[in-house]
Amino acid sequence: MSRIVYLNGQWLPEDEAKVSIFDRAFLMGDAIYEVTCVLDGALLDYAGHAARLRRSAAELGLVLPLDDDALLAAHHEIVARNDLQSGMIYLQLSRGVAERDFAFPPEGTEPTLVMFTQAKDVLVNRAAETGISVALLPDLRWGRRDIKTVQLLYPSMAKMEAKARGADDAWLVEDGFVTEASAATAHIVTAEGKLVTRALSHALLPGVTRAAILALAARHGVEIEERAFTPDEARKAREAFITSATNFVVPVVRIDGEVIGDGAPGALTRELRAQYIASRRATALAPA
Repeated sequence: MSRIVYLNGQWLPEDEAKVSIFDRAFLMGDAIYEVTCVLDGALLDYAGHAARLRRSAAELGLVLPLDDDALLAAHHEIVARNDLQSGMIYLQLSRGVAERDFAFPPEGTEPTLVMFTQAKDVLVNRAAETGISVALLPDLRWGRRDIKTVQLLYPSMAKMEAKARGADDAWLVEDGFVTEASAATAHIVTAEGKLVTRALSHALLPGVTRAAILALAARHGVEIEERAFTPDEARKAREAFITSATNFVVPVVRIDGEVIGDGAPGALTRELRAQYIASRRATALAPA
C-alpha cells in the first residue's frame, strides 16, 4: 500500500502528490525541513522539533501556514493514516512557486508544505552496539548551519567520501576544530569523564537530541563543557559519539582509522542512549 502524504492541506497517495518545477525548493534550495522520530506511534521530542522549525522559518522569512495546534494535529494524522509505529516524519517548507529569480518572490506567495513518513525500526541499530568509524573532512558548507535548510549536497558528498575511505560517516573540521558529523552532532568524553560538545553558533545545527542528551547528562552529575574540540582531542578521548533524531546516540570507535578508547562503545555513551530512549518513550506525544 502506498503512503499517504500531506501536500498543502491535502492528504494524497504518494504517487498523486506533485510539486511544481517552479517551486523555490527545486530551483534555489530555498526551503527548510524537520525530522521527527516516531516510536510506539507517538512523537519523540516534538516540542523541540516544532520550535526549531519555527526558528528556521523566521531566520529565512518563510511563512509556516499552520498554527501550533494544526501542526501538531497534522503530525498525529499522518502517523494514523500510515499506521506508523516506528520511524520518522519528514516535513519540508519552501517559499513556494515563483518565476526563477535570485530575489525572493513578492509577499503573499503561497508556501509549499510537504510531509511524509518513513517506516524504520529505530530501536534496532547495529551501529549502536558496535560503534561506527568516522573520517575527518574539511567543512565546506555555507555559513548558516544553524538553520535547517535543504542544502545538503556537501554533507552528502562528505558522507560518500568517508565511505570511499572505508569509514561509516564524516566528522567535518573547520579552522582546526570539529563542527559536526554529516547529519548529526559530534561529542567526546575526555579521560577525566567530561562530556565535551561544541557550543551553539552559526557553525552548527542546534540539535534537539543534543539538547536532550546534555540535560540527561547534567541531571546525572556529568560535567559538561560546551566548547569546540580538535581532532587530536577527539583521537585521545575516552569515548566519542554522535546524536540525531532517529539514531539517538551512536558510539564512534574509530577516527581516521585510530581506535578511540578501547575500541568498544563506552559506558557513558551506552548509558546516555538507554536513558534517552527510556525518557523519550515516557514523554512521547500520543494523540489525545
